[in-house]
Amino acid sequence: MTEKLINAGDYRLRAVEQGEGPLVLMIHGFPGLAWSWRHQMEPLAAAGLRAVAIDSLGYGGSDRPTDPAAYDADRMQAYLIALLDHYEADKAVIVGQDFGAQYAWNLAVRAPDRVAGLIATIPYDYDMAGRAMLGSAPRLPADAPARPEASSPDRLPSERFAAMAAEHFVHFHYFMEVGPAERELADRAPEFLARLFYALSSKGDLWSWKTVSSVGSGYLDVLPPAPPLPWPWLSQAEFDRFVSEYVDADPMLRFIGGLNSYRTADVNWRIGKKWADHDVETPTLFLYGEKDPSFGFFTDWEARLRKRVPGLRDIIAISEAGHFVQQEQPAAFNQALLDFARSVTQ
Repeated sequence: MTEKLINAGDYRLRAVEQGEGPLVLMIHGFPGLAWSWRHQMEPLAAAGLRAVAIDSLGYGGSDRPTDPAAYDADRMQAYLIALLDHYEADKAVIVGQDFGAQYAWNLAVRAPDRVAGLIATIPYDYDMAGRAMLGSAPRLPADAPARPEASSPDRLPSERFAAMAAEHFVHFHYFMEVGPAERELADRAPEFLARLFYALSSKGDLWSWKTVSSVGSGYLDVLPPAPPLPWPWLSQAEFDRFVSEYVDADPMLRFIGGLNSYRTADVNWRIGKKWADHDVETPTLFLYGEKDPSFGFFTDWEARLRKRVPGLRDIIAISEAGHFVQQEQPAAFNQALLDFARSVTQ
């Protein structure tokens, strides 16, 4: 594998690449890195494909601007198109996880001529952070208060998050203010990463935050302790690689990529309105962890996926996998990934 810094407009993104052939671009979420796709690089290259995984803006070896405006949906799309141009790829297979799935869905809707195929691990109407990815009527998570003033589609995401936070801690609301999360997590990066990785895994308890008040609480107050490493899907050495990529940054910028992605909720809600009626015609594979705890935010997601994604080829649930499906069950993920990538690039 080789690494390089690529100019993507105003900022540089670090890319890891391996192999030659049609481009497969992999985009992680929060928390993540290009390292999140370590199990996919060699199999893709061996199959005659060019595997590229990036550190998204604000992560790892990529630039870390402090201004949330640098992370809005329009800018993120421009960065991805700049990457495709760098690799002289008219089209690519785009693979996205968590926030990376948001960017991948957006690219398939807003620049479909650049997407040969899409693999996403989070549903099409993913709006748990009010990101207005594809709709003008963002939904509240299923557990949110059912008051009309909280669920109005005309209410800004930040206002809805505040209504939720009146009931219990919710990280969407906590992350919106600049400062508290940065200060809390700056010197506790290893602990935070371990707790969040485990909470989002197939064995974790993401939902413990529902029992804690927002008043005086930080994220580490609501995330249960993680068991000692190694875990079946993450070795100590692999975890240490994640930690090193975060702690090498200025303490107040260690998690800026993820935090600022949440802070774009209102502007992305506005940007997304004009795309509300656009369906996904691009060939699409929905590939997800059967035990992904984040799916507790969604209701009727499969019916909406089948209705709004005419290009849908298949929905595959991978057993014994959570939110980090490509890391927790790489063999099953890779088989589905390779089969789909071959089908849309040959």
